[in-house]
Amino acid sequence: MQTLPTPTSSNTTSSQPTFDTTIQRRKTRPVKVGNVTIGGGYPVVVQSMINEDTLDIDGSVAAIRRLHEVGCEIVRVTVPSLAHAVALAEIKQKIIKTYQDVPIVADVHHNGMKIALEVAKHIEKVRINPGLYVFEKPNTNRTEYTQAEFEEIGDKIRETLEPLVVSLRDQGKAMRIGVNHGSLAERMLFTYGDTPEGMVESALEFIRICESLDFRNLVVSMKASRVPVMVAAYRLLAKRMDELGMDYPLHLGVTEAGDGEYGRIKSTAGIATLLADGIGDTIRVSLTEAPENEIPVCYSILQALGLRKTMVEYVACPSCGRTLFNLEEVLHKVREATKHLTGLDIAVMGCIVNGPGEMADADYGYVGKTPGYISLYRGREEIKKVPETEGVEELINLIKTDGRWVDP
Repeated sequence: MQTLPTPTSSNTTSSQPTFDTTIQRRKTRPVKVGNVTIGGGYPVVVQSMINEDTLDIDGSVAAIRRLHEVGCEIVRVTVPSLAHAVALAEIKQKIIKTYQDVPIVADVHHNGMKIALEVAKHIEKVRINPGLYVFEKPNTNRTEYTQAEFEEIGDKIRETLEPLVVSLRDQGKAMRIGVNHGSLAERMLFTYGDTPEGMVESALEFIRICESLDFRNLVVSMKASRVPVMVAAYRLLAKRMDELGMDYPLHLGVTEAGDGEYGRIKSTAGIATLLADGIGDTIRVSLTEAPENEIPVCYSILQALGLRKTMVEYVACPSCGRTLFNLEEVLHKVREATKHLTGLDIAVMGCIVNGPGEMADADYGYVGKTPGYISLYRGREEIKKVPETEGVEELINLIKTDGRWVDP
């Protein structure tokens, strides 16, 4: 059998190469949203959005509380009219009075200056969409955009955006510049096409206006419903911002991902790809389901990448002919008994072949080495062998002995 030659080194002392298995996140500035900080090396923040009508004050308060209680750290609320903006002020006060102060983002769209100025008085962050904030009437007969026309629209954007920027700046609040692939402004579509380049240029135009007004409490997003477009847009934005000396945190999401298994896979494909690149400071998984269903997916993505540890990490082999017990059933029992714990790695392995070696990094191991018996491990050390019927109970006792157990 042919083998590769051993690498040689010019150094007199040989050493094994070292590889960093932790994700090196892109350095970004910290942006405070109420009592939560996005970027600046802080943990990746989890967001979602309620789907109640904001005019339903009690329903909205209850929805915000439900999301926050399951781990959502920033909640977005749609504000399509001035009446909704006034209602959001009451929602904010009621959630503080009846629960606690949850950071809220107001989602402002079409010609939203008056709406945005009103909600900016009451909540911590305003999200605007550059493609919709200033309406550009489509011209199907257009053959070009002159420089003068481009600048005229740019001046209109600045005129409309400036009061909001000044308000947020003076209050120490934040803004998300949220570009959507499906709602680019006409001149961006005309100039760049339906491309990541157009998305990036749209964001940069708004960023420059904010910077010219000395406002930098910005978070930026590049959402698309197609994963390759979304990934390309964020990567291009990060590259362009690095070239321009901009260090704004990024909010990641695949918009309109759908529901069920595919919606989760689609969101994970986009969000996890970028997080693994070190890109991203806050995330939302957009599912056509109850918003509370989004939060476990977010935390699973972050846990799988080693970015946040919020639950038990289970290591389990897929089972095969060597397995000495019903691995699927036992894994379920172990999970049900320990899923309320945090910060632990627990391995459930079906045989000695996949046992100690594959679970070497786990805190505790549950291994089928002998028919009818379970070997329990602490790290790499076998602690005891117990009857299979007592395996889960004895695992819990071992965790309790180590002082790492808390009651559900």
